[in-house]
Amino acid sequence: MYKTIAIIPVRGGSKRLPGKNIQMLGELPLLAHSILYAQHNDTIIDEVYVSTDNDDIKKIALQFGAKVIDRPASISGDLEPTVSALKHVLECIEPNVENIILLQATNPLRPEGLLKEAFDFYEKENYDSLFTVSRNHQKLGKIKAHKFIPFNYSIGQRSQDLEPLFFENGLLYITKASLILNDIIISENAFPFEVNHIFAHVDIDTFDDFDYAAYLYQKK
Repeated sequence: MYKTIAIIPVRGGSKRLPGKNIQMLGELPLLAHSILYAQHNDTIIDEVYVSTDNDDIKKIALQFGAKVIDRPASISGDLEPTVSALKHVLECIEPNVENIILLQATNPLRPEGLLKEAFDFYEKENYDSLFTVSRNHQKLGKIKAHKFIPFNYSIGQRSQDLEPLFFENGLLYITKASLILNDIIISENAFPFEVNHIFAHVDIDTFDDFDYAAYLYQKK
């Protein structure tokens, strides 16, 4: 029987927010939020793996019931793409995985029913990959020669009349294991699953990001 697994890639090195993945968000380490989210969706996810190069992260992952794959230093650098860690996990475990659900520890807050809704759609429509996006409501532009050039609007245009643009929010990714083995997370035919929720604006890279996540966690 083919499985669906969750993989949470977590490096130890973080320059802007040192040790962020083991910092406490509420009563739990940041990493634990994604592990527990995956476990809460055990009707979809058969196993939860954490890929890491760090002993402290490994201890927390094991404490919260995830399986750990030790990531080699050769694929743990700042510039290494996420798909390298996912591919390494697949190469280390039994070859009976069909679907990968990528959960990023830096996106710890997710709407409760999001994974079920997204996975049901992914299976029903027979997509090979799916990722979450959110609509942008800002007036964007470029600066050239010290001049601001509007990109998605005309000067004076109302925000509610903007042409819809979307951003990849990082809440979750679902893809076929066969794609990962070919170094692909988001295929050309991937479905952009729209999520318009305040949690889609949480992606922790800095102290301010962490404070914002802590505020939302406490409030929501």
